[in-house]
Amino acid sequence: MQAFRKAIEAGDLDAVVALLAEDVVFTSPVVFKPYTGRPITGAILRAVAEVFEDIRYVREINDTGGRDHALVFTARVGDREINGCDFIHVGDDGLIDELTVMVRPLSGAQALAAAMGARFERIAQEAQERPA
Repeated sequence: MQAFRKAIEAGDLDAVVALLAEDVVFTSPVVFKPYTGRPITGAILRAVAEVFEDIRYVREINDTGGRDHALVFTARVGDREINGCDFIHVGDDGLIDELTVMVRPLSGAQALAAAMGARFERIAQEAQERPA
């Protein structure tokens, strides 16, 4: 999805959040249970933007119907190189209703989990205070 990709690459997190459905389901690469809702997903994505360095999309795969997208990226978390993919599903209204992120290698996922875990109290507070 070009709008999501361009907003992430530009660091425009408000534009990213505007693309999310109110009831978006976000599946994290490092947490078992999905998160539901624009406020928590927006807060998580804002924190990820702080954690990921040098994010760069290297490939985009789209289905012919325009509803499913895969955006392959590279990034760094500290000294760990990460390869990952954002899997996006777009609902009837044109908004993202499912976002699943996967990353590799394990050491990169562990670095991501540690960096996000250190921010999670703030993420939860932002989701409460800043309804997207």
